[in-house]
Amino acid sequence: MTVLCLGLSHHTAPVELRERLSFSHEALKAALSRFGCVADARPESISELIILSTCNRLELYACVQETASSDIRATSDPVKSLLDFLVATCGVPATEFESHLYHHTGIEAGRHICRVAAGLDSMILGEPQILGQVIEAYETALGQRAAGSILPAQFRTAIRAGKRARTETAISRNPASISAVAIHLAEPIVGDLAARRVLVIGAGEMGELAVEALRARGVQQIAVVNRTHQRAAELAQRWGGQAFNFEHLAEAVGRADIVITSTGARHTIIHPNLVRQVMFSRAARPLVFIDIAVPRDVDPAVKDIPGVHVFDIDDLHSRLEGSLADRHNEIPRVEAIIEQEVAGFETWLRGVEVMSVIADLRQKAEAIRQRELERTLHHLPDLDPQTREHIQHLSRSLVNKLLHDPTLRLRAEAQNGHAAEYAATVRYLFGLTADTSHLMRTEGSF
Repeated sequence: MTVLCLGLSHHTAPVELRERLSFSHEALKAALSRFGCVADARPESISELIILSTCNRLELYACVQETASSDIRATSDPVKSLLDFLVATCGVPATEFESHLYHHTGIEAGRHICRVAAGLDSMILGEPQILGQVIEAYETALGQRAAGSILPAQFRTAIRAGKRARTETAISRNPASISAVAIHLAEPIVGDLAARRVLVIGAGEMGELAVEALRARGVQQIAVVNRTHQRAAELAQRWGGQAFNFEHLAEAVGRADIVITSTGARHTIIHPNLVRQVMFSRAARPLVFIDIAVPRDVDPAVKDIPGVHVFDIDDLHSRLEGSLADRHNEIPRVEAIIEQEVAGFETWLRGVEVMSVIADLRQKAEAIRQRELERTLHHLPDLDPQTREHIQHLSRSLVNKLLHDPTLRLRAEAQNGHAAEYAATVRYLFGLTADTSHLMRTEGSF
């Protein structure tokens, strides 16, 4: 048994293709439910499946019975089976996305999902959302009975690696986007963002992104000023806010705690006189300007007014570069955590391989014992119950003693890294089939 990952991401595929191959929550549940409950819908040689679908990636993790070939076109390859499953569930021809796919097998698949959960493979290094998406993929697969024991253990390893990365390192502690930097700078000045008022001047894309980031932090009171009132009204309606004309700029600024400016004006539109007038009537309440426009919307002299804080695009970029540098410095520590978790999972997996062989060996021995015992007792119909029990005990004792030393040695070899070799040898010598159903019932977790 090995873990196989087949996927594409922002590293390999454009957003237009990723959109076509993404799963809605309901579509994901339906695909996994069909895999888990309908035998004919399960790809050949694949016993477990977890699907991770986000805006930046689609990855299928499968537990397969053989190591996948590097040739994605091989008809007997589990990679090909997964590819066919993806085509059937998404309805996109393989020719349109096959060249964008990557795949990992065995330990590399495990290492990859750990890197994903820890934020090392994200578009924004260390972004925290991906860990929640990995957890959701894991829980959805369990809920639809598409995963047994191997993949859930692998995902629990990845989830633990992701949590450790965020608690034991600073990979996610510093803001890593312009919008996040703006929030990071504004919040200590104005306090709880959810209770603050935000004014957006202009309809620039950067301003919209900053507002969306603020809304994610609970901001509800948003107003918009734009030279075109219709555009201001559209944005205000989207955010559940209020639209102002430029004639009411001073009034709108006076109400705000945070002002985001992103106009296309060729000259400044926020001047010291306007801000002094505003600050005179707001007592000690601070005012933060986040000027994302180029050229700048806010006159540099505004920052000299008491109680006013101005951050322009250069301020944001300089702090962003510092934050990203801090995050990059944490990569070696995160990678060390990942290697610890991967090594632990490898040890667990070796034990599972051996335990499955031991279980099958004992099951076969017990079946032989019972069959031979019934045959013997059939020829001894006059035996009293006590003698029959003695014979039962004798047969069980013989089986246990014969299997005791092989069981101990198999477990020992699993810890020495020889699990697969010895498991295959025992299966061959004793004629054990490579049935994977016992894996679905494995007790305990990693």
